Amino acid sequence: MSARDADGVEAAGTEGGGLPLASAAIARRAAPLRGQVVEELRRAIFEGRMGPGQRLVERDLIEALEVSRTTVREALRTLTAEGLVVEVPQKGSFVASPSREQIADLYAVRASLEHLVVERFVDRASDDDVAGLRRALDDYADAAGRADITDLVQAKDRFYGALTAGARSDVLSDLLESIQGRVRALRATSLSSPGRREASVAELRAVVGAVVERDGPRAAALCADHVEQAAAHVLGALED
Repeated sequence: MSARDADGVEAAGTEGGGLPLASAAIARRAAPLRGQVVEELRRAIFEGRMGPGQRLVERDLIEALEVSRTTVREALRTLTAEGLVVEVPQKGSFVASPSREQIADLYAVRASLEHLVVERFVDRASDDDVAGLRRALDDYADAAGRADITDLVQAKDRFYGALTAGARSDVLSDLLESIQGRVRALRATSLSSPGRREASVAELRAVVGAVVERDGPRAAALCADHVEQAAAHVLGALED
């Protein structure tokens, strides 16, 4: 077993050829090439084709995706900003791999922040904000009924985007985004657990129901419970 360093990645990971990417090369579509590379790598991480601690060797990515070194480096910077990849000095880029203790701390901080964000949303959000939150929840529920885990994680991001927008707090928005970035891959793990998608939708429907009633304490408590359930599924998956 490889040792885990202080940055939360395995000191040794899979490297070399044969990267498990969905296609041998990025198709030349209308979308910017860097965005296509980011999307392919993001999907590979969310779907487990690139596992926690795996080293992302630039040369291998260039050959597998048939893109330039500049494009690969820009894509890795984007994924690092999202918290999916970590850059370790003198070692390179790795798929993020937090320890159990780090995961527990991340979700504890997330629960506290979301508790406060929901309270602020109830106090400050307009009726239009509430309507937008309900639409975002419906989109998330629709995504939960499909197989694509990447679409589901992105729909969850949009739900939180609507929530933080209505809370009208730049401070809370920035803090929550920094945490959300570090739990995106973990969220994919949680939502891949049997029955978790349906439970997640039900939990968030309860949160939004309390928000609609402008019951801040109840909505915040339900949101914190939702985060605790997600953490339990992630930590449980690590034991399997």
